[in-house]
Amino acid sequence: MPVAGVTSSLTSLIGNHGVYAVFLLMAIDAVFPAASELVMVYAGALAAGAFAGEHVDLFGSRVSSHFWAYVVMALAGTLGYLVGAIIGWAIGLYGGRPLLERRGRWLHLSPAKLDRAERWFERWDDLAVLVGRITPVIRSFISIPAGIFEMRLGRYTILTAVGSAIWAFAFAAIGWAAGRSYDRFHHDFGYVEYVVVALVLALLGVWVYRRMKASRLSGRASDPAG
Repeated sequence: MPVAGVTSSLTSLIGNHGVYAVFLLMAIDAVFPAASELVMVYAGALAAGAFAGEHVDLFGSRVSSHFWAYVVMALAGTLGYLVGAIIGWAIGLYGGRPLLERRGRWLHLSPAKLDRAERWFERWDDLAVLVGRITPVIRSFISIPAGIFEMRLGRYTILTAVGSAIWAFAFAAIGWAAGRSYDRFHHDFGYVEYVVVALVLALLGVWVYRRMKASRLSGRASDPAG
């Protein structure tokens, strides 16, 4: 299907079904690429009131505040992705490698991609989930391998929730900025920018710390005097 056709289908689905479409599409994206960037950008623009006659409804009631419409859309994306990610983890845990050997093509998870995912987990350990959730393309191929490698569900859920929240709120904010003036965007969401930056810096700090710790341990192991 042409890219324009996919884009039109996604935006029409979100325009017609709003919060529920965002939830469903992001759940799918957790195990199978479903253009989550486009989904959340369009959701943010819709929340900002960029499209005449379209607005955000939740449980049959219209969300009149553009700010809360943004929050609702971003949370729908976060929670939808989290639900899909847990389902993907369960598929990997209970299906294992034999499932991918038989049906991996349906999930776009070839043996080569699984090998890359395994190297990704070896490099980042549990942080592979958090880093993967904010990395384009990689993010849709983390869920099932996490189950195959038997990552603990509690830690997996927390890291996925954090990563998916960063992704969903950030891209919805881009959509908001496109739908409203930058000055208003900066005024309304300045603190959101700070939270996103702080989370990214914290992630970078943890990565640097782990790398330095691993380097020191490696140095001690190779020191003959040790």
